[in-house]
Amino acid sequence: MNSQQQNILDNFHHPQNYGKPKSFTHHMRLENPTCGDAVDMFLNLEDGKIVAANFEGEGCSISIASASLLTEELKGKSVADVKAMTIEDMLKLLQIELSPARRKCAHLSLEAAQKALT
Repeated sequence: MNSQQQNILDNFHHPQNYGKPKSFTHHMRLENPTCGDAVDMFLNLEDGKIVAANFEGEGCSISIASASLLTEELKGKSVADVKAMTIEDMLKLLQIELSPARRKCAHLSLEAAQKALT
C-alpha cells in the first residue's frame, strides 16, 4: 500500500472534524443517488471566513476521506475561496487519480460546502 492509499484509509477510519457541532451558521446535506454516499457539511463563518468545518456522512472511503481532508482545508478560507475550489483541488488533497465515477465521491463534500454558502 502506498502513502496516498494509507492517507485515504487513515482519514476514512479516523475522520477529522466528524460530527455535528453544537452550533453552525451554514449547513447542507447532499446525496449521491448513484452510489448511496451522503454528506452533511456544517460550517461556521465569522467575518466572511470559515472558522470551523465539520461533517457527518455515510459512504465509501473516498467520500469520507475527502470530507475529512476538506474540513481541514476550509478553515480560514473566505466564501469566495471556497466557491472557487474545483474537483482538481480535491484531487490534490487526496493525492491520487480517480476514475470519473469515483470523482463524484471526492467532489460530494466540496459541492455540499459550496451550496451551503449560497
